[in-house]
Amino acid sequence: MVHAPGRRAFSGPALIRLLARLTDAGFPESDQPLADRLGQWLGWTDAIALSSALGSKPSCAASQARPPEGAHDTLCMRVRTSLTDAIDRDATLSPRRPVSHARNRRDHAPAEAAPEYAAFRQSYLALQENMANAIANLRTVLRGMLADRTPEMSRLASVDAVMERVLGVREHNALAAVPGLLAAHFERLRHAELAAGGHAPAEAPPATQAADSLLKDGPWLDAFRKDMRAVLLAELEIRFQPVEGLRSALRAC
Repeated sequence: MVHAPGRRAFSGPALIRLLARLTDAGFPESDQPLADRLGQWLGWTDAIALSSALGSKPSCAASQARPPEGAHDTLCMRVRTSLTDAIDRDATLSPRRPVSHARNRRDHAPAEAAPEYAAFRQSYLALQENMANAIANLRTVLRGMLADRTPEMSRLASVDAVMERVLGVREHNALAAVPGLLAAHFERLRHAELAAGGHAPAEAPPATQAADSLLKDGPWLDAFRKDMRAVLLAELEIRFQPVEGLRSALRAC
């Protein structure tokens, strides 16, 4: 497997560590405390909305149709399992080479030609959209559960709604860059495969479509599929962090 040149280790989330290992992208670590960085991300209108949510005194009446104990855990597990299964079942992440059931046959069917990265990009974007929609809906449901508990929990639900709106665009823009970073990793593996077959140097892309036609779906592409799946699961972990916060608050009620 071909990875990016060695560099210093990162202590950030698994997604950042993976992308740093697989790509040439730089991820400078900030020395600023999180509170200071968050302050830079908030506009004055966002600060007003957050202040209003923090200072509100909601009148919270307990719902008579309160969900059963542990309902939030069951719901969170169901959504997370569904999103993980969607990644595991994705067709682009599964080898499509024909399998022969005769061990000693010499007339094996040729391996499929390797797909272009565009297919992987489209799949990644679709899975990102699936994660974003499912988690947004889940947060809405969890906030409703919190609002039915105590005034303090209702206030927390309001704060989460503001933070989702304020940071949602920033999160979307940051994660939208991931498919492009994976494209560089795909090309690195592709060039290395061509070079190993004596068709093109590893440092430069092949000059003709004839070289591309020699690429087959094989171990090099399986390595990319494995890396792409790991990145998707690491992204799911990041996207699920606000859910885990709401889940912890519900457990504490």
